[in-house]
Amino acid sequence: MFKQIKKNENRKKRHARVRKKVSGTPEKPRLNLYRSNSNMYAQIIDDTKGVTLVSASTLDKEFSELASKSNKEAARKVGFSIGKKAIEKGINEVVFDRSGYLYHGKVKELADGAREAGLKF
Repeated sequence: MFKQIKKNENRKKRHARVRKKVSGTPEKPRLNLYRSNSNMYAQIIDDTKGVTLVSASTLDKEFSELASKSNKEAARKVGFSIGKKAIEKGINEVVFDRSGYLYHGKVKELADGAREAGLKF
């Protein structure tokens, strides 16, 4: 149990370090993600105004038919959903903020799903 707590603290430190350099602008907002043990969340944020422009997660009604909401398939669908919503709002290009997670597995699938929908990183 101690290792898990330390692991998340380390992730938060990495995220804080990256956030010093990465911020979203109105022209190129930030695509942020969060992984819990049971769900995936993604949002596109304009940091100059401090406003969430678009969000998607496995808690949305469109994902109710998924068997598991925390696997790679779910992550890709959330990425595709947020990409589609962003394109509809006129957002074509984003800065990817992986929140201190390794770019591997579910994080990579979410990014690939967003690119599939037409977002550029």
